Amino acid sequence: MASNSSALILRAQTAPFATNSLDIRGIKGPVHIPSSYAWIGWLVFFLALAVAGWLLWKRFRRKVGLVKPIPIIPPHRRAKDRLRNVNELLSDPYKYCSVVSTVVREYLEERFDLHAPDRTTEEFLEEMRSTSVLRPDHKALLEEFLSRCDLVKFARFEPSQDELKALLEAALRFIDETAPVEMGNAPTASASVASR
Repeated sequence: MASNSSALILRAQTAPFATNSLDIRGIKGPVHIPSSYAWIGWLVFFLALAVAGWLLWKRFRRKVGLVKPIPIIPPHRRAKDRLRNVNELLSDPYKYCSVVSTVVREYLEERFDLHAPDRTTEEFLEEMRSTSVLRPDHKALLEEFLSRCDLVKFARFEPSQDELKALLEAALRFIDETAPVEMGNAPTASASVASR
């Protein structure tokens, strides 16, 4: 029995060293250890990326800066431009007067902040009488002009072509007289002295 027990002890001692064919793994290859100079390559890569991004941004900003601003056309010039081709409507007095009065009403709103386009003539004339932005002669001219336009638009008055042209001339005269004085067109002191 002693020999049996010594065989069991011997087997127990050698059992941990017994190998199974499934437990054996292959030899791993060598592990690559980066050199201490690899960070320089990454630094150059990121610097090149940053420079390319900066150049693209600068180019985009330059293109955006090249957009020319839209010139602001003053209300009196815009109104006169809109009235330039109104004589083509002389054969239709209703359309003619509608266009001319609408242009003048929009001019009044843009130039003097009077709410002419969205009011009836009576409401607008009431507001105009209480304002001091227009001279009395301009108020009288405007009142007569709008009343004559309303006769054509609402009372079916049939004016002659000369009367329609007179309406246009009154509108243009009102716009010219109430337009702001431009610096290039303003008389200088030396010019007024020389004319005396």
